[in-house]
This record gives sequence, structure tokens and C-alpha cells, in this order.
Amino acid sequence: ILMVGEKGKNMKCLTFFLMLPETVKNRSKKSSKKGNSSSSSSSSSKLPPVCYEIITLKTKKKKKMAADIFPRKKPANTNTTAVQQYHQQNLNNNNTIPAPNWQGLYPTIRERNAVMFNNDLMADVHFVVGPPGGTQRLPGHKYVLAVGSSVFHAMFYGELAEDKDEIRIPDVEPAAFLAMLKYIYCDEIDLAADTVLATLYAAKKYIVPHLARACVNFLETSLSAKNACVLLSQSCLFEEPDLTQRCWEVIDAQAELALKSEGFCDIDFQTLESILRRETLNAKEIVVFEAALNWAEVECQRQELTATIENKRKVLGKALYLIRIPTMALDDFANGAAQSGILTLNETNDIFLWYTAAKKPELQFVSKPRKGLVPQRCHRFQSCAYRSNQWRYRGRCDSIQFAVDKRVFIAGFGLYGSSCGSAEYSAKIELKRQGVILGQNLSKYFSDGSSNTFPVWFEYPVQIEPDTFYTASVILDGNELSYFGQEGMTEVQCGKVTVQFQCSSDSTNGTGVQGGQIPELIFYA
Repeated sequence: ILMVGEKGKNMKCLTFFLMLPETVKNRSKKSSKKGNSSSSSSSSSKLPPVCYEIITLKTKKKKKMAADIFPRKKPANTNTTAVQQYHQQNLNNNNTIPAPNWQGLYPTIRERNAVMFNNDLMADVHFVVGPPGGTQRLPGHKYVLAVGSSVFHAMFYGELAEDKDEIRIPDVEPAAFLAMLKYIYCDEIDLAADTVLATLYAAKKYIVPHLARACVNFLETSLSAKNACVLLSQSCLFEEPDLTQRCWEVIDAQAELALKSEGFCDIDFQTLESILRRETLNAKEIVVFEAALNWAEVECQRQELTATIENKRKVLGKALYLIRIPTMALDDFANGAAQSGILTLNETNDIFLWYTAAKKPELQFVSKPRKGLVPQRCHRFQSCAYRSNQWRYRGRCDSIQFAVDKRVFIAGFGLYGSSCGSAEYSAKIELKRQGVILGQNLSKYFSDGSSNTFPVWFEYPVQIEPDTFYTASVILDGNELSYFGQEGMTEVQCGKVTVQFQCSSDSTNGTGVQGGQIPELIFYA
């Protein structure tokens, strides 16, 4: 009889019945004397050498798992150095753990499983990852991989499984494959801006949906005008409609920035066509035209063609006619598109006639202007007023802080004008986040003496993330007396966007939540 377990806690009583060799020998002799007997009785006489019975002793305490006993605690100080050493070894390839009792350093199965990540210890498969000339050999453990991915399960345990010790994966980058393995082994997501797209590709290929979702969330968070076009191309490839929609929102609102970015030249032809066909692009057509020519020049290099006018037109193909050249300002066409050489002489003449002739010729180009985006206005005051001694400026700053619950793009501010007849103002507008300037512009506007607001625009719309306070500021120079807002609101619902306001420490001219200047935020959503 063997008592197993700590005294008084979940003890088990194991009763062993041991059949000694002599006893087995004697029983064998007795069975042979019976002569011919049935097979069933013969087989029943063959007793196994060892039998056991397990009896669980009742205890009042509930059984606990290792994770409950050690809730994410670090190992004792005596083993900290060893644990850190093993974690460091995990970062390098083909490092085994020499310690005889490394399992004792990790209290939970999750941590012990993580030790196997990128480790040759007990590895039963290896992957040669990356294109020729840039490969990396990575160890793996079939059971762990099969638990984390249905593709690996089919690869190692499916009906068509192949028993290979080494598997080549030329279409995945080593860093991305390692990021996926780290998630499978360690349940940790480690993404970087330069490898997240490749990691998304690996997660999609091996059907690791939670990692793929994390990659998409990372991309949505880091989305900007600089990378929106490239991410649009990739999101269509990976069939991620939510990411595609986010990309279109950025491209529409910040079209000129997106079209002038380096990433625009890296997109494929299908994505180029979809952008040129876009009805809601918020950009001048001359900017669209110049962006298409820049793309054509890079495409010639990709196809190993000399970047001549003929080759540029060749790679653009029918996409050239998606550029709405007849909708350009006449100056933009005459000084830009007409002299680019990309148009034939007949096309140039027909477009000039389109601008000037009463009877307009038929054109292959789309002649209808793009709709663009309609700006929304968030008005934060319920009324406005003027007095004989207010509102004065004298070069001081009027400022207010705001936050939104959805991503928007601030295009400018609506400002009050003179209360003493028509006047011209010079306005320096600025948008900051935690002291960092995101957008600013110096421009003039004319007020007609009414209490209306007058728009002042940034050069490009500024992307505003939700649930973060931004500071809107303006320094006005002009007629000393102007209208001002009163009965200000701390929260305003504008369409589907909720805007909150609070006072800003940058305001040195009296503007706050209850009254003052900057009555409107002009934005795209």
C-alpha cells in the first residue's frame, strides 16, 4: 500500500497486488494439469504480473491548477538569471537548453511550452524559410504546431501527411514566420511596422485567425496617408473588407497626400485603376494626373523598360482615360497635362476645344467632375454676440481642446468676422496633439460684417484619432472688434460623430468652453 501526496491534501491510496515469479510459475503448472480446456478459461488463468487500485481520499479543499497557484509570478531570485538566460537563448536559432531541470524554472505549462519556441530541443521538424539567398533554418515541434494551426495539422497528421524532416517555405519572410511561431508557442503577439504585412500573409496562409486579426488592428492603428495606398492593395489581396474601408476613408479625405506619397508608386495596376476611378477623391485633377505619371515611371522600371513617353503611356493603358483631364482648371491643363507629352496632338486639341468651343467634341476621357467629400461643421456655441469693447485680439492666442469618438479629418476652422462692417483678417491656425504640431496654416479671409462664420482651411486635412484630446488654436489679426460665441456646449453630436470640448491652457485671449472664438470645427468623416 502506497500513500501518495502531501499529508492531508488530496492524498491517494494506491494498493498494489504483486504477483511474484514463483506464484506465477505454480499457477502455470496447475493450469497445465487440467488438460484440454476452453480458450476462454485458459486466457482467464493468465493473471497479469501487476494489478493496482486507486482510491482518492476526500478533502475539503478544491484542487488547483498550476496557473492558480502561481498567477504569473516570476521564478525565485535564485533562478532569475537562468530563466533570463533561457529566454535569451530562445531568441537565437538552434539553441538547446543544457540545464538538467529546466522544467522546474517555469510554474505553468504555458511558460514551459514557450521554452520550446525556436529551440532545437526535442524538435521533430525543421523549416527552411525565405527566398533563395535569404533563408533561415528554424526548428519546430509538430504537436505544438498542429494545435495552433489547422494547416500544420493537415501537414503533419492529415491523410496526405508527408513525413519530412525539413520543409521549405520560400514565400514567407523569416521574421514573419518567427512572429507566427511566437504566437503559436508563447501566446504572444509581437508585431513591427516593417514586418506586419508579411506576418499577416503568414497568418492567412497557415490559418491563424487571431494573429491575422491582430495584424489588421495594428495596420488600422498605424494607417496614414503615406501608407494608405499600399495597404489598400494588400487589404484587397488578403480579403480584409474592414481594412479596405479604412484605407478608402484616408485616401478620400487626404487624397493629395496619399497620391504624392512614395507608396502610391508601389501599388499594382488593379489598385491604380480603382483609385483613378474613385468618385470621392478629395483632390485636384492635376494632382491625380501627376501621380499617375509618377506611377508609370516606376512601373517602367519594374518591367525593365526605358521610361520614355511612349512606354509610360503603354503601361498606363486604358487607365489614362480614367483621369478626368477635361475637369482640370484651364491653367493646370495648359501648363501641365498639355505639355507633358503623354497626350496625342488630337487629344490635346480636342480638350482645348472642350474648354472653349460651344459645340464640344466627344472625348474618351471622363468629363464629369468628381463629387469629392462634403465637409461637416461642428458648431459649439448656441448663440453669438458683440459688444462695444469685445472681442479684441492684439496678437494673442485663442484656443480650445476637443476629442472625438470616431476617426475624422479636420480640414479647417470656422471663424467669426468683424462686428463693425466688412473687414479682412489674417489668421494663423494650428492643430496640436500633446504639444506636437500636426497641421498649421497662415491665410487671410474676408468677413462681410455678418455674424456668420468664415472657413479657414489647412493645406491638407489632419487625421484625428478617437478618444484623444487635440488643441485647436488661432491667432487673428484684423479689426479689433468682432463677434464672439456664448452659451458654449461641452458635448456636441454632429452626424455620427460626438465631439467633446474642454478649456485649453494655451488660450491667452479669453476663449474657453462657455464663450469666445473658434466656433466651428470643419471635418470629413
